[in-house]
Amino acid sequence: MNEGIVILSVDTATPSGGVCVCRGNEVLASISSEPDLSHSNTLLRDIRSALTNASLALGHIDLFAVAKGPGSFTGLRIGLATVKALAATLERPCIGVPTLHAVARAAGPSAATVALLPAGRGELFAQLLSVSESLDVTELDSPAHLSPASVIEKYGSSRDLIWSGTGAHTQKELLWKAANDRGLDFDETGTKVSGWRLAAAQDNLALQIAFIAQTQSIDSDKSAELLQALYVRPSDPELKNVSN
Repeated sequence: MNEGIVILSVDTATPSGGVCVCRGNEVLASISSEPDLSHSNTLLRDIRSALTNASLALGHIDLFAVAKGPGSFTGLRIGLATVKALAATLERPCIGVPTLHAVARAAGPSAATVALLPAGRGELFAQLLSVSESLDVTELDSPAHLSPASVIEKYGSSRDLIWSGTGAHTQKELLWKAANDRGLDFDETGTKVSGWRLAAAQDNLALQIAFIAQTQSIDSDKSAELLQALYVRPSDPELKNVSN
């Protein structure tokens, strides 16, 4: 674990996005982006603001971390390109954190958390994960690109789930109906200890990305040139080319 090092973390995979600067478990600065603006217009500004608020310069950063996907194609490319450029210029390691891991960790300890993010056109990025009491995240299946109905079909047989992420909040009515059809309570407060629970909305996943990055070892595999996006599905232009 990289305790005590200074981490700058970035989330551009989600519309809200954000930047965080941490030293170990201490949050030195946290900036939430403006969801109505492109990350291309706000990311460098937010990085400067976070560093200023933390009373640090880029040279003080020991490790860069970034959401590597799934998420917005454009957002991912902006975040990855920016972090890779900074890490390469400063000769620092950088770590890509799966976005759905950050979503699950934000919901807290759980034997089974379905992390959901909007994937465009009403569909979802989905993954089942567990989160330990020490907030270590373990994959229980692979990330997938699914319709909301397919998400219910895939995970609806479980009677004890946390639903987490902006995708879960946008599909709240569907989740409530699916729980009701199965004779389950649907707790929108996220306070119950069993059944289906909706985790609280997450303002800034960059904080979770920084904490997950702390658990990663820093070695030769963490160089900027090796960092790649986890897209899960092809982009719309790629899908159009395939269909043609």
